[in-house]
Formats: sequence, structure tokens, C-alpha cells
Amino acid sequence: MATTRSGAAAPAQRLLDAAGTLFVREGIRAVGIDRVLAEAGVARASLYHAYGSKDGLIAAYLDDQDEADRGKWEKAAAELDSPREKVLALFDLAHGAALDRRFRGCLYLNAATEFPDPQHPARAAIDRHRAWLHELLVDLAGRSGAADPEATAERIRLIYDGAVAGSKFSRGTEPIELGKRLVAELLPG
Repeated sequence: MATTRSGAAAPAQRLLDAAGTLFVREGIRAVGIDRVLAEAGVARASLYHAYGSKDGLIAAYLDDQDEADRGKWEKAAAELDSPREKVLALFDLAHGAALDRRFRGCLYLNAATEFPDPQHPARAAIDRHRAWLHELLVDLAGRSGAADPEATAERIRLIYDGAVAGSKFSRGTEPIELGKRLVAELLPG
């Protein structure tokens, strides 16, 4: 985290932190930029200097979340032995996130719903996250012994997406738990 000489978080980081809190809690489009600026305690010029616009801040927020999600997965996976267990760890992380976010759903799916235009900067950030997840699943499916790692990865991702969306709809973790069981049955080992 970038800090100023006084030890306080730099304006860009305060904007990112405020946006993350508000966007997760209320939705991206529902939160006006004036609210983010007030919550962060920074001037509008800081937004333009650091991110160029609210759209730039949105993309930075999604990239920041992606980096955090990758880090959480890497930490969880480092303690596991088999590729199968590493895939199932994604469901454990989704379970924890569902509880932490009070069943607000997948932030990438929420952002994709709010920004359907493929040219919007948020879409590129969403696509980067989805590409990482796809590559990760193909690799792990292959290392777990799946006969067709690409097809298996697509099935896992579909189950994962449905489980996370189902958790939002039901406001419970049961869909994620069921998704984990379905994937456990799908993977060799």
C-alpha cells in the first residue's frame, strides 16, 4: 500500500479502498463518484490524476480484487497436495467470500451485469480474471488426470459460476457446498 510521508495511505489507495468497500456493499453503478471521494477523503483531482475517471477506478478496483483473489487462492493452494484439492479450494474460498460479502454474489459477475458493453474498461478487468480462472482450471484438471482437461475445466467453471450465483439467490452457502461436491465427483482421484 502506498503511503504519504505522514504515514497515511496515498490518495490513490484511499480511493481504491473506499471504492472497494462501497462497490461490494452497494453495487458499482449505485455509488456515485462524489460518495467515493467523500469516503476516501480526497479531492476530485486525485481521482483524475490516479485513475483518469470513475471508469478507470472501476477497472482498478476489479484488478485489485483479482490480485487479492489470486493471492488468497495461492495461499490456500500452497497448503494442499493434490490438484483436485486445489480446485476444491476455490469453493472453500467462495464459501468464505459469500459469508464475508453477505451473499452479494460474485463481484465479477455483478460488474459484468452492470457493464455489458464489451468496450467498457471494466470488461477488460473481468476478462483478465476469467482468463486466469480458466487457465488455472485447465492446468489443474490436466494434472488431476482428467481425460479432456479443457472440457473438464469448462464444466468446473460452469458449476462454480452457478454455485456462486445460487448462493446469492438463496442467501446461503448450500449451493457452493453442492457445487464443491459435484466437482469432487467430476475430478479423478
